Amino acid sequence: MLNGTAVSHFLLLEFSEVRELQFIHISVFLMLYLATITGNLLIISSVVLDHHLHTPMYFFLLNLAAQDIGQVSIILPKSMINSLLNTRYISYFGCVAQVFCFLFFITCDLCVLTVMAYDRYVAICNPLQYEMVINRQACTEIMAGVWISCFLYSGMHTIGIFATHFCSNIVNQFFCEIPQLTKLSCSELNIIEMTTLLTGFVLAVGCFVYIIVTYLYIFTTVLRLPSAKGRQKAFSTCIPHLTVFSIFIFTACVAHLKPTSKCFSWLDVIFTMLYSLVPPIFNPVIYSLRNKEIKKAMSKILRFGYFSRKI
Repeated sequence: MLNGTAVSHFLLLEFSEVRELQFIHISVFLMLYLATITGNLLIISSVVLDHHLHTPMYFFLLNLAAQDIGQVSIILPKSMINSLLNTRYISYFGCVAQVFCFLFFITCDLCVLTVMAYDRYVAICNPLQYEMVINRQACTEIMAGVWISCFLYSGMHTIGIFATHFCSNIVNQFFCEIPQLTKLSCSELNIIEMTTLLTGFVLAVGCFVYIIVTYLYIFTTVLRLPSAKGRQKAFSTCIPHLTVFSIFIFTACVAHLKPTSKCFSWLDVIFTMLYSLVPPIFNPVIYSLRNKEIKKAMSKILRFGYFSRKI
């Protein structure tokens, strides 16, 4: 047990004390990290290089891919480095940075997924107003609003967490996860933390309800389309987004709504990996498999089409 004022660093979860198993941990995390980075960079490159994808929907998808890269980059490298150096150490301010950045990226993900639902709603339900409502200026302003609001929310949440005193510095997780840090607190929740938790709950529920209602309107409109080709095209742009959102919500709910235990549990680690790693890994796969335009753009990049033209 430690005095709250004496905590200058935290000790993260050690997957194993056996050196061979540590290298297995590094290898698995490295493969997951490289797969996530590669897939999302392909999405970003496809949108940037293919002028056919310079539309609002793919602009939001580009931002989602960039945020997914940031999300895994803030948690996986530190865990791999610790295993490589056979240590559990993370500095106090390093932990603060992890909490803030992870919160920022995951909150941005939720907001961007909600914005993408609105984009699809306008495109399918009000196509004549689409270019007027979702134009370049509107996209820039929307994303600026998302970044600023998520930055402020993450900052307030981080301040609320670290304003408390910690009775221990042992974090039973492979990164500084908020539920694990909350277990270490010696004091009651402060006003800042209570306010941000309530705000986060309202935001998450609001986004969830909005996306569900929006897609009810979208699917109702799509099913009324007389052309089978039109219905197929509409579904091809909606299904990937709805799948990505479903994975994001399902994994987050499983991780955060399960009963919390004071003792260490490998189930906590598994559930945390589900919501922190599964969506960033599968998002590029889902979009590349279900979206023909993304698939074409990716195939051009993989065949070095852009480079051969220049030569």
